[in-house]
Amino acid sequence: MKIAPSILAADFKRLCEEIKAVEPFVEWIHLDIMDGRFVPNITFGPDVVREVRKCTNLVLDAHLMVSEPEKSIEEFAKAGADYITVHIEACDVDACIKLIHAQGKKAGISIKPKTPVEEVLRFIKNIDLVLVMSVEPGAGGQRFMEDVMLKVRKLREQIDRLGLDVLVSVDGGIDQETVKAAKEAGADVIVSGSYIFGSNDYEKAINKLKM
Repeated sequence: MKIAPSILAADFKRLCEEIKAVEPFVEWIHLDIMDGRFVPNITFGPDVVREVRKCTNLVLDAHLMVSEPEKSIEEFAKAGADYITVHIEACDVDACIKLIHAQGKKAGISIKPKTPVEEVLRFIKNIDLVLVMSVEPGAGGQRFMEDVMLKVRKLREQIDRLGLDVLVSVDGGIDQETVKAAKEAGADVIVSGSYIFGSNDYEKAINKLKM
């Protein structure tokens, strides 16, 4: 299981230093991009992703919580993202998948907690990652919605049954207790921001998520 620290919870005044602090203990970095339209908050754009890419060779997953993501896929690809994950609720999914793959990147689909998992299954053979939100997207530090793990379990079963190389990621409200439900449901990637960057010891926090 991979741990993907979300830099949204890091100290942006010393972002590269923060990334270097977690780098020895993880394989991925999660990038929460918000436009103030699809979700209420605004975070950062391709320029920050470009700076993160200069800091690290870790896998970068750009989670586009934006309206009309097809307009910015190429920019984030050029900025250095390895995975580009779009919301099923925000775009023409087939078109986005094609655009992402055309840039030579891995394509992910994300779903909000209330979106039926069946909507993702239609695209499962054409994508590389499913990101299941276990909080409402748009802000960090929310409470984990354990009932969403039923979706994770269903995705895991379908992916394994079809023999697909598709990762299942869980994002939202993850700490040393809630991570257990995500693991049991079959998650491959765990996104955690506040729990890691809000701790006094990043290595210890990450190791607790892996236990």
